[in-house]
Amino acid sequence: MKTSELTERQAHGFKTALLAGPALMAGYGAVRLVGRAVGDYGPGVWWTVAHLLFLAGVLAFVPVFLGLRRLAGERGGRRVAGEVAAWTGLFGAVAVVVQAVIDLGVAFVSADKEAMSEMFDRVQGVPGVMPLVYTVVPMLFWLGLLALVTLLAFLRRDLVRAWAPVLVLAGTVVMAVSLDLLPVGALCLGVALLPVRRGLSG
Repeated sequence: MKTSELTERQAHGFKTALLAGPALMAGYGAVRLVGRAVGDYGPGVWWTVAHLLFLAGVLAFVPVFLGLRRLAGERGGRRVAGEVAAWTGLFGAVAVVVQAVIDLGVAFVSADKEAMSEMFDRVQGVPGVMPLVYTVVPMLFWLGLLALVTLLAFLRRDLVRAWAPVLVLAGTVVMAVSLDLLPVGALCLGVALLPVRRGLSG
């Protein structure tokens, strides 16, 4: 690892985020499953804890995007490709953060699941909210991450393994298929990013 790419402080924060991002998302998935299993996943503790973990997980990926962008290089086409991929992911992250905040806010002001459902219908019925916050733009988060990991699998084979993009794609697809599989998808992301963390420590 070249010191010119990341300062010691940046490297430490990057390594922490590489571990925290997937772990927090897995935690969100696990808490969600428990809440649904006990029949209390709506306004209340389970929903709030799950979404706070989700919010923290998404925010943890901000330094991941920034760190991966730096690893792509500082010159020419490498830099451009890294910047485009990273900012695509960060733009998607903003949408996901807004989504998590809305979900927390709706649950906070709702007395029960029925009231929460009605509130969601009203919020999501506002023109533009669904594509901007829930469907289209949030996918840029995953697209940016996949693009960055794929780019680095070619440019930085010392840090990103050739199979890492496959795992990121698999994790993304698994989570898109069912939110119940969030822990599995998060594990895929964690395993894909683990060699980067090890490389930074080497």
